[in-house]
Amino acid sequence: MEADPRWIDAPDPTTEQEPAPAPNAAAEAVPDDAELADRLRESADAVRAELKKVIIGQDDVVEQVLISLFAGGNSLIVGVPGLAKTLLIQTLSDVLHLSFNRIQFTPDLMPSDITGTDIIQEDPETGQRKLVFMQGPLFAHVVLADEINRTPPKTQAALLEAMEEKQVTIQGRTYRLPEPFFVLATQNPIELEGTYPLPEAQLDRFMFQINIGYLPEDEELEVILQTTTVEGEPPGAVLSAEAIAGFQHLVRKVPISEPVARYAVQLARRTRPGRDDAPDYVKQYVAYGGSVRAAQYLVLGGKARALLRGEINVSFDDVRALCAPVFRHRVLTNFHAESERVSTDDLVERLLDDVKPPKSGM
Repeated sequence: MEADPRWIDAPDPTTEQEPAPAPNAAAEAVPDDAELADRLRESADAVRAELKKVIIGQDDVVEQVLISLFAGGNSLIVGVPGLAKTLLIQTLSDVLHLSFNRIQFTPDLMPSDITGTDIIQEDPETGQRKLVFMQGPLFAHVVLADEINRTPPKTQAALLEAMEEKQVTIQGRTYRLPEPFFVLATQNPIELEGTYPLPEAQLDRFMFQINIGYLPEDEELEVILQTTTVEGEPPGAVLSAEAIAGFQHLVRKVPISEPVARYAVQLARRTRPGRDDAPDYVKQYVAYGGSVRAAQYLVLGGKARALLRGEINVSFDDVRALCAPVFRHRVLTNFHAESERVSTDDLVERLLDDVKPPKSGM
């Protein structure tokens, strides 16, 4: 079939924003998975060390972001203004030596503003006009979707294909996004006027909802002292896109026993109020329980967490540690919970008390 002349000389959107090789990038090839696992853990420690030059505290937040990154997921970061959500994401992209774009979501933002669009260009030599695809800010390794709930659902939906399929489709033509592709979205939980709550289908695309809170007094004092003086040494790049892609592939190869995987499934199923075996408090306070993705992300996140801790397989503790960030945005509470101020985290805590791992398990 003859090529459509409209697309002649259209740029390849997957190559235009590739960063230069990182100065301290991991080696391109490793002899075995055991050595690669050691490099993943060492690289994660190096990333944490560089982040600490800018980000004070928030160790749990950093760990959850790294788990999401190495598992190939996307995360929603929720916190009040001034807690360094944006700074964390920007610094992470610098440390990982990845291309980075920030999208400030506003009520007038259109889908084409983030995915890109076709424009007509004229060849100065021949005078021929042709359609050329101009990339939107989604074409980066790390995308910060800042205040994602401030844009209408039509624009929010433009992220669905990108987050799930790692591609965008414009005028029937599909463009692959750079690899790795990592979306970190932020939300302000206290300012609701003029916002558009994310629909359940959109929320379910996020691996974690990471809640970022206020620091202890000593760490807050350290932030004040550090940010009101001359800037110190900037963080350096310690990890390349190629190395991260290799680590993401390794995570999926981590073994998990049938009892641990079944335990993850049982936790997700117990959050569904329509089931006979759901706890009474779930039936009382939950409107919708976790989807199949909840169990998938418990397992996948558990694999990444195990590698970060130097383990060779997934334990029950790995699964239990990730229940809160996995369930927060999937287990939707009803008006009874809201009236009695029962949060999803409260329900997760009760669930973990009730659903214990088998004693003969790992």
